[in-house]
Amino acid sequence: MNIITETDRYLFGHGSHYEIYEKLGAHVMEIDGVKGTYFAVWAPHAKAVSVVGDFNDWNGYIHVMDRIDNSGIWERFVPGVFEGHLYKYAVTWPDGTTHDKADPYGNYAEMRPGNASRVTNINGFEWSDAKWIEEKDKDAKNLIDAPISIYECHLGSWKKDYSYSVDGFCGYRQLAHELGDYLKYMGYTYVELMGISEHPLDASWGYQVTGYYAPTSRYGEPKDFMYFVNYMHELGIGVILDWVPAHFPKDEHGLAWFDGAPLYEYADSRKGEHPDWGTKIFDYSKTEVVNFLIANALFWVEKFHIDGLRVDAVASMLYLDYGREDGQWVPNQYGGNGNLEAMEFFRHLNSIMKKRDPRAFMIAEESTAWPDITKTPEEGGLGFTFKWNMGWMHDFLDYVKLDPYFKKFNHNKMTFNMTYAFSENFILVLSHDEVVHMKNSMFYKMPGDLETKAANLKTAYTFMMGQPGKKLLFMGQEFGQREEWSEARGLDWYLLDEHMHKDIQNYYKELLHLYKEHEVMYAYESTAYNCYEWINPDDGDNSVFSFIRKAPDTFDNSLAFVCNFTPIERDEYVIGVPNPGTYKVMLSSEDVDRVEKVEYKAVALPEGEKQDNFDYKITVKLRSFESIILKVPKTKIKKPVRTIKKKSK
Repeated sequence: MNIITETDRYLFGHGSHYEIYEKLGAHVMEIDGVKGTYFAVWAPHAKAVSVVGDFNDWNGYIHVMDRIDNSGIWERFVPGVFEGHLYKYAVTWPDGTTHDKADPYGNYAEMRPGNASRVTNINGFEWSDAKWIEEKDKDAKNLIDAPISIYECHLGSWKKDYSYSVDGFCGYRQLAHELGDYLKYMGYTYVELMGISEHPLDASWGYQVTGYYAPTSRYGEPKDFMYFVNYMHELGIGVILDWVPAHFPKDEHGLAWFDGAPLYEYADSRKGEHPDWGTKIFDYSKTEVVNFLIANALFWVEKFHIDGLRVDAVASMLYLDYGREDGQWVPNQYGGNGNLEAMEFFRHLNSIMKKRDPRAFMIAEESTAWPDITKTPEEGGLGFTFKWNMGWMHDFLDYVKLDPYFKKFNHNKMTFNMTYAFSENFILVLSHDEVVHMKNSMFYKMPGDLETKAANLKTAYTFMMGQPGKKLLFMGQEFGQREEWSEARGLDWYLLDEHMHKDIQNYYKELLHLYKEHEVMYAYESTAYNCYEWINPDDGDNSVFSFIRKAPDTFDNSLAFVCNFTPIERDEYVIGVPNPGTYKVMLSSEDVDRVEKVEYKAVALPEGEKQDNFDYKITVKLRSFESIILKVPKTKIKKPVRTIKKKSK
């Protein structure tokens, strides 16, 4: 048939066929005037493979596939099979048993429990986001200095609508409008979607993937998801997907033991299985497996116009001893615990993504101090664009949940981040993992009564928004969701009928808009410490933090933050400031509607005196758990600005 050419097989065997999904899988086409579907699957250990489906009563004797030389690829054109037909591959293993497998390259799946693949055509969608793509490609070099505020979202539980489905899942098109309009109203720049690749178990949240090339059918068809992405782009909102190349489940219809032998997974269980998760680990030494994964990353970006991928569980890929005791893992050739093949996989993946689709950024969920995650491969790094700052997250949460009395003994938890804040390109995250499994919602992590929790939460968010790094918050936490998150129920939107929760939402909205509107909040982070200056990082006795977000060469138009983490009112709290003039309160966590316009006049200090190492001071009023953000006035006085050279990574 010459559908899969010798060149295709060569590139696939070398791990560099970046559009292999155009050849493997199920493709509706016409051959010699006959219309039908061409099927192709990689199963080198199989004795035989057949296409079975609702078009042949799932009979494995009717449409037996042909093996293409020694490539391990099997193919068959089946006339009369079109979009909507269900199918699987009946794979006969070396031991003579036959097992029905879903298509690894299938683009659409039957809902559980059937889990068959479904013939579909993902071509032909009318995109209207060409300007978005062009602008993002052009601005790709400036990503580190772009405003990135991310709303992490699980589509199945953002809200429930039992008129759409028996499970209460909303549709991609419905969600495009309701979620998209909400994100635009709030001021987010990106949405990060959990669990879009097809997965059979709802409770896995999409991290136990069986259909890497299929957007889950829970919310509609593939072109419905394209509509979702396209509409987000029309609103000016980028879309990030959680992507899981670290492991896959052992479901009978999935990738595990696909053709009767370890194929996608490492053969040695000491490398090929996660003892804690009960899952298989991809074999990054196999070029065809690497090709499957890298082509899949490109597939989402190029076919579905995705703007970025958040790579799940990177640490589990990098460390051979991850989750293992002595004797349960195999050292690399140098005797170390690093997975050299996984490192090379990341360098390959991130390099080709940057070359082909520069607008698409790659985010590493890496929970250790592995060095140079965001350094380029040419510099010896792994080539990711950003890394989740898990260390900051844990220190931050440990601090904000404390009773105010104990905060002064843990003051350094909030300042330690600045010792390494620019060692990688970080995203500050408060993710779904921190509001499940008896960890409490963000609201209930806060100490005190309900009003105190709300005030503490707003000040915590203020501190987070002012720190260097991009921002991510899990859905519901922006309005103070009280219950822990569960994939089985929707968010408690009714809380917005209460003033307290509406106030939290309004305040976070104001923070997001302030973040986008003021360049000093994001635009100079590539200059490292020159974009940030402590006013006073050491006031542990009062549990107050004060700092400035600034441009590298001036304090003009900078923003000063003062965050009070105690219930004590401070009527005359003195801080040093860099410029003379009037400091205007842009935002107060206790006055979200900006009803009260507060200004503070800077006082010049006598020659030789300093306040927090500055020449001027202001005396501000801080209410219980209040944060204020002040606009630093311009000055005509020419004086050098303290700068710190960027540390080499």
